[in-house]
This record gives sequence, C-alpha cells and structure tokens, in this order.
Amino acid sequence: MTATAHGLRFALCAAAFAALGLLQAPAQPSPPAVAPGLPGTASQPNAPATHESTYPIDLPTTLRLAGARNLDIQIAREALHEAQANRQSAVEQFFPWVTPGVAYHRLDGMAQAVPSGVISDTHFQSYAPGAALTARAALGDAIYNSLAAKQLVAAADQALAAQRQDSVLAAAQGYFDLVKTSALVDVVQEAIRISQDYQQQLHAAVTSGIAFRGDELRVQTQTEQYRIVLEQRRAQARVAGVNLAQVLHLDASVALVLRDTGLVALRLFPTNSLLSTLVQQALHSRPELKQSRAFLAARRATKNGAVYGPWIPSLGAQVFGGGLGGGPDGGPGSFGTEADYMVDLSWRIGPGGLFDVGRIRASQARLAAAQLADAKLKDTVVADVVASLTQIKSTQVQIELAERNLATATETLDLTRQRKQFGVGIVLEDIEAQQALTQARSAYVTALAEFDQAQYALSRAVGTLDPVSPDSNSPPTPSTSPAP
Repeated sequence: MTATAHGLRFALCAAAFAALGLLQAPAQPSPPAVAPGLPGTASQPNAPATHESTYPIDLPTTLRLAGARNLDIQIAREALHEAQANRQSAVEQFFPWVTPGVAYHRLDGMAQAVPSGVISDTHFQSYAPGAALTARAALGDAIYNSLAAKQLVAAADQALAAQRQDSVLAAAQGYFDLVKTSALVDVVQEAIRISQDYQQQLHAAVTSGIAFRGDELRVQTQTEQYRIVLEQRRAQARVAGVNLAQVLHLDASVALVLRDTGLVALRLFPTNSLLSTLVQQALHSRPELKQSRAFLAARRATKNGAVYGPWIPSLGAQVFGGGLGGGPDGGPGSFGTEADYMVDLSWRIGPGGLFDVGRIRASQARLAAAQLADAKLKDTVVADVVASLTQIKSTQVQIELAERNLATATETLDLTRQRKQFGVGIVLEDIEAQQALTQARSAYVTALAEFDQAQYALSRAVGTLDPVSPDSNSPPTPSTSPAP
C-alpha cells in the first residue's frame, strides 16, 4: 500500500470519527499543586464491590493515634516504670526495717552461771515480746547504686521519647504509603477510562468498516493490562492500610479510607538547609544520644562503686524495745521492759569488697563498651541526617522533573489525538502517548509521597519530631505548602 493510500485511509477514519462525534477535545494539563488521580478526584470504573468496614483516616488523626495507641510506646513506658521502681529500691537500701515478734526461750539441763562459773542442773524459761528496728547498709554500694539507678531512669525516659518519635515516623510514613498507593489506584483507573474511550472509538470505526480490527485488539490488550495493574495497585493499597493499622494498633480487618483528597508537598525543612546546622541540632536533640549519655553516666557510677565503694564502711544498727519475762521452774517469775542498742561499722575485703580486681575490671570494660557504643551512635545520627537531607533534595528535583514530564506527556497525548483528525496518526502512537502519561502521573505521585516521607525522616533524624497530643487537632508540621 502506497503512502497516498495510507493518507486516504486515515483521512476516512478521521472523517468517520468526527461524524460519530467520538473525537475528544485536547485535554488541559493538570495543575501541578495537587497530584492527578488522587483519592476522590478521579472516576473509579470497574471498582469491585466490598463489604469491609471502613475507618476514615487523615494525617492529624494518624499522628494522634500513633502517640496514643502504639504498642511499642506502651512497652517503652512500662520499661520506664520498671527503672523508676528499681531506683526506688536502690534508695530504700538506706532506710531501716522493723521486725516485730515474740521470742520464747526454754532451757533444761546443765548450765553455767555467770559470773560465778558454777555449772548445775537448770530448768527455766524466758519470753521477750517486742520489736526490733534494724538497719544494715553497705554504704558504698548503696550510694553508687542509687546514682546509677537515677541515670538509668533518665535513660529509660529518653528511650521512651525516642520510641515516641519512631512511632510517629512509622505512622507518617505508613500514612503516605497509603496515600501514594491509593493515588496510584486512581491513576490506573484514569488510564483505563482513557483506554476504554479510545477502544470504543475504534470499535465504532471497525463496525463502520473504516478501521483495522487489529488496532482495536491492540488497544483492548492495553486496557486489559491496565486492569491487571489496577488489581496489583489495589492490593498494594490494602496492604499499606494493614501496615498502617498495625502501627496504630487498629483492627487490620477494618479498611482505612483516606479523608484527604489531595497530596501536597509538606514543608518541615527547606531544601537549602545547611547540613552542618542540622547535624549540630541532631547531636544536641536526638533522644537516643541523651539516652546514651545517661547510660554512660550509669556505667561510670557502677565503675566508681566497684573502685571506691568498698572503702566506705558498711553501717549496721539495731534497736530492740519490748519486755523480758520468765524464771526458774517452781520459782518466782518476773516481767519488765527491756531495751537493747547496737551500732557497728565494717569493711569487706575480698570478693565484692576491697581489692576485688575482677569486679573492677569488669566495670571498666562495661564503661569502655558504653563509650564505644556512644561514638557509634553519633556516627549513625550523622548518617541519618545526611541520608534524609539527601533524600529531600533528590525528591525535590524529582518533583520538578516529574512536573515537566507530566506536562510534556499531556501535551503529547493531545497532539497525538489532533494528528488523528488529519489522518496522519497511528494507533501505536496513541497507545504510547497514553502509557507515557500514565507513567508520568505515577512518577509525580510517587515523588510527592517520597518527598513528604523524607521531610518526616529528616525531622526524626534531627530529633525534632514531637509526638502529637491525643487532644491536638493538627500534625506537628511547622509549615506546609503545595507542591511547586
């Protein structure tokens, strides 16, 4: 077939399409502030019926639930309670205890008299009701153990703060995963709608005998491929909802439904933030580093307790108050008040006391290991800041490129549709233009979601991601702005 015949064929197709009123007007590019195909913004053909219970969710609700219902936070809170109880037990070592009771003494047989020293057969009994106030403390261990326990409470408190930030970050990232996957569902649904419209146009032309049946089947194949992708996207969205429900300690059988209808670029940090400033802020604010410093102080107190504690004497004291009664068998008995006092100081030499070399070396080794772990943690914190800031800058560039690509792909599809009007376009060009537009929309949605996730990741890396109070109505975002 000659080129002239090809042109005549396409001209006839275009005339038939125009007569049937099936040619579409050129689509206008979507505004870049909100990603195309977001939940609630696109039609949803072929959506399967579902009878699942649903729960509406948005970002403020997600962040509040992360602080109120997360199980890891509750576990960390109980660890703090345990540390506080251990500190209380350490402090209680300084205080005496009371021992009330009754003592009964019976002697039958030979006994030696004091002070005469005469030994004779004796039968007598005595009883002493009363209470003893007793205190015995290894002062060195008590002092340094209480200091270490105090630091362990501070470490547990910072561990709770770190867990809160981790939970908020996990919730925010899970929420944006849900937004992204839901938006990708809408992108594919829009692609199906466009492909189906084009397939209907070709079917009308084939029925009229002016179009090739193979072209209709080619578009139908693309539509079916989109339907396969749609099922995959729906599964990914459901899994993202399940993961978010797990973080929030919600019933995973209840489907989370997005209350927001748009995806915008959040602004927790400007993309031109100085790395050195963020690193210094992280080294000052990260709760993990505060926890590490408190743990180091506890290890240092334990080491000092092993080295210097045994030189502080143990103190013992006892006060008894009550009565004493009794007497010999067959003889007169008597009863009266009695008081007994005792105070002693002692030092322990050997294991657990003075010159216990093994205990000293073990405590020194634990302190050195804690110092190395602290240095390693600082390296990790710096790496987190660098990686998060790099991700923000990269996704910012990706958004700008995706915007231009989206505009180009939209214009390409418009021009391809216009070419058909003049009989110089082919079906393959239209299919490729539709695929390029779908890919551009997906890339734009993905870049926006990853940019928001990177903002929260950097806030966590710097240590400024504060949990939201259950009574708060807004997420912890210093400022927000639409996508550029």
